[in-house]
Parts: sequence; C-alpha cells; structure tokens
Amino acid sequence: MLAPLELVSWGYGAGVRLRGALYDAGWLRGERVEGLRVISVGNLNVGGTGKTPAVLYLAELLVREGKRVGILTRGYGRGSKEPLSFTGRERLPSVEEAGDEPLLLARRCPEARLLVGADRRALARRARDEYGLEVVLLDDGFQHRRLARDEDVVVVDEAVGFGNGRMLPRGPLREPLASLKRATLVWVRASSVPVVDWPPFTAPRVRTLYRPTGWVDPEGALHPPGVMEGRPVLALAGLARPGGFVRTLEELGVEVKGTAFFADHHPFSARELEEVRARAERLGARVVTTEKDRVRLPVDFETWTVRLGVEVLEGEAHLRRALGLE
Repeated sequence: MLAPLELVSWGYGAGVRLRGALYDAGWLRGERVEGLRVISVGNLNVGGTGKTPAVLYLAELLVREGKRVGILTRGYGRGSKEPLSFTGRERLPSVEEAGDEPLLLARRCPEARLLVGADRRALARRARDEYGLEVVLLDDGFQHRRLARDEDVVVVDEAVGFGNGRMLPRGPLREPLASLKRATLVWVRASSVPVVDWPPFTAPRVRTLYRPTGWVDPEGALHPPGVMEGRPVLALAGLARPGGFVRTLEELGVEVKGTAFFADHHPFSARELEEVRARAERLGARVVTTEKDRVRLPVDFETWTVRLGVEVLEGEAHLRRALGLE
C-alpha cells in the first residue's frame, strides 16, 4: 500500500537533491544583502518542531542586546499576496492579511519589525534600506536558499526526531538528513524521553527547554502558571502535532476533559466555534488554546491561552556567537 508513496517520495527527493547540488556547486547562488546579518531559522521536518518559539526567543534576545531586528516570513495561510511590514507597536493587520505566526511574533516582541511576503530577498533589501535594520531572522528559511544567510539554525524536537527518516510524502522530511551539514547551529527542543537518533554532523548544539510561563485570560491579563491547576478544560488547537499541547496542559495540572483539534493553521468557522463552546459548557470546562491559535479566534470568543517560554539549558555561548553577540 505504501509503494506509490515510496515512488513519489523518490521523485521528490531526487528533485531536492538536484537543487541542493546546484547550490552546493555554486551553479545557483543566494543573493547576499550587504550590511544586513541574516540568520535563518528552519527545520528538516514538516511542521511541529517548535520553530516559532525559537524565532521569538532569538528576536527578544537580539532586542535586549540593542539590535535593530526584523523577522522575514511568508505568512503561511494568509489570504493576501501583498507584502506587509509592521511592528507590535503599530496597528496590526488582520490574520487574513498577515497570517497567524507573524501576528503572534509582533504581539510578543513589539520591538521587532515583521516583514511578510513571498519574495524574502526583496524583504531583506527593504529591511536594510527602508528601516535601517541590522539583523533579520529568516523564518522557516532552511530550504529558502535564494537569500544568502550568515547562519543556518536548524530546530529539532527530541520527542519527534526525524520520524522514519523518509522524504515527503513517505515520511516527514523536506530534505535528506545529509542536508544537516549546512547547519551552523542545531537548536534542540529538549524532551524527557528523547527519540532522536542523531545523524553524524559537526554543527554545535544549543539545548533548550520549552515550558509554560503563565496563562492569559479572556480579557488579556497575564496570570501565573498555577492559576488553572485542577480546573477542567477543553483544549482547542489547530496544530501539526497537538500532542505537545496536551503534555503542556498536563504539566500545568489542569484536567483535560476533551479536545477539539484541527489541521495546522486551520481557519475556525463560526459553526465550529459554537460547537466547541457548547461542548465545553456540557463538560463544565473552560476552553483553553495556544497563542498561535488565539490570534485566529474572534476577539469575543472566550478562551484562556497558554503562554510558552524558552530556557537555554546548554550551549548559550554557541547561540551568542551565531547571533553575532560575541
């Protein structure tokens, strides 16, 4: 039954390897934007490795160090093709215009400038020429080799690893594991039960822990992590791997009475949300969600939101070097 997928996977992999070989040999070259430090943050897997918290952490660190920071992103799932630029200190566009992740990043790090669009080379030039930025984070940039970068940070989730090691669609990989040789830093999302069988590569690693730091109530006020302990909840999310969200809720000590999970970046309809609201009422539970999902929900939809933070466990010196802070 898997034979057709194996054939498609082989064809996809052949195309990826050919493109990579052309870049590696210099037949294809990424455009370098002089005077702008470009740090790519990406992964090998399709979705769900924890890339967005990594981008947010790096942006906040650079801002604290006094850098003029931008984030270049295509804004996956948005309805508009027009390039956008905004910060969290300005009037924000709608989720349909910008996508959910850019809005989340702008709200959490209002000092960083978001530049959203398909042509990230043009966005990089604009970041330098129009806004005078010093450093930009190329979100989901490992496969986007048309823009040259100073650092390639690859995010790996220890709890997920590289799946069956196969290429799309037979497995979860966008590129073969050998592509890790391009990484200049591996960002590891730590797990209590690691499953990663590390392939051989020489890039330094930074090991990080993702942990809940608090709750945001329906009015937008921030509360400590223990405020919901023991309370019944219904988990609402549109994520590639919602199991991590459930584990986070268990860590927070809530009682998960039910779940309403949808595809990654799912645009919630009014009917779906009314069903979720009615189900939560029957269960006597509060609806809880992630920060990324919260930006796609109507303002008047009542939900508590988990806020995640990142703690660096090992390799901080490697991280600072990659960011140009050492």
